[in-house]
Amino acid sequence: MQLSELDYQYPEELIATAPSGQFRCCYVNNQGEPQEIKTKNELFEQFQAGDVLVINESKVLKRRVFSQSGLEILFLQALENNQWQVLFPAKKTKLGEEVLLPQGVKMKLVEKGIPQLVETDRPLEESYFQNHGELALPPYIQQARGSRHQKDSDEQWYQTDWAKNEGSYAAPTASLHFDQKDLEELSLKGIHVEKVTLHVGLGTFLPIRSEDINKHKMHSEWIEVPKSAVEKMFEAQEMKHNIWCLGTTALRAVESQAHGFLKFDERRQSYIGESDIFIKPGFEFKFASRLLTNFHQPKSTLLALVASFQDLETVKKVYAWVIERGFKLFSYGDLSVWELKK
Repeated sequence: MQLSELDYQYPEELIATAPSGQFRCCYVNNQGEPQEIKTKNELFEQFQAGDVLVINESKVLKRRVFSQSGLEILFLQALENNQWQVLFPAKKTKLGEEVLLPQGVKMKLVEKGIPQLVETDRPLEESYFQNHGELALPPYIQQARGSRHQKDSDEQWYQTDWAKNEGSYAAPTASLHFDQKDLEELSLKGIHVEKVTLHVGLGTFLPIRSEDINKHKMHSEWIEVPKSAVEKMFEAQEMKHNIWCLGTTALRAVESQAHGFLKFDERRQSYIGESDIFIKPGFEFKFASRLLTNFHQPKSTLLALVASFQDLETVKKVYAWVIERGFKLFSYGDLSVWELKK
């Protein structure tokens, strides 16, 4: 598949800059036919007792720091000797050059690339990021708002209601449509809610840079899938029930386990590891049969993932359908639900 095939056009005014608070959903059946679902109750009617719903418990870190000159630096991973893997626009920054951060911290560029390697003149503890860091909101939200900084409200908006395990640099945004009461309601209907963790990293949001998407290399992301969740999914499959993944991160977590990317940890009774799984058309799904997800940007790995769940022609048709009807797009936007194509 060529990257240009994942392109589509959309009006910028459809980019959601804040959650709407109103539930709007495009439901696509296994024949590729879209319909609008306007209430959660109507959506929940699509679930059957015995189905499994997989959710991601990862919590978003405040790791975006602005330098005194206005550079945005995303601190990814702490290494030894005050060194960090980071992501920032380093094209005009020379090796060895110092960048001044809040509280007088000096950051020196050690190595270019994606990500970059930097060194700070002192340790950066969690309290530093709590005081001076921001959530790494997607650039398209910043642009649509006309502001590079987060709002105070984003502290609540950009976390799921069940965020627990810190480690993500972006939110699993499909989950932002739901809360704990919704999970309780589904549980009362006989739906098994299973919790996994995938820490959203560069693998999720870095763009595809090669025209042939098969040449794109995904960055690894850390995943934990409890043994009990795997057993429950196997039980559901044996009874011909559906496995619903709330978001592409939950889907990549369970498919990483199913495809052997993770190793079993006896002490934690979980499958754990790093996965660079790239789900694109032609992928064989072993667990997921339903996907709840937001609408994704053109030319993205996430759009390729959705296209693998049905087919690219159907995805483009559905996206044209929702754009025509004014659905809101991307991280704070509306929801889509996809049945696996038969």
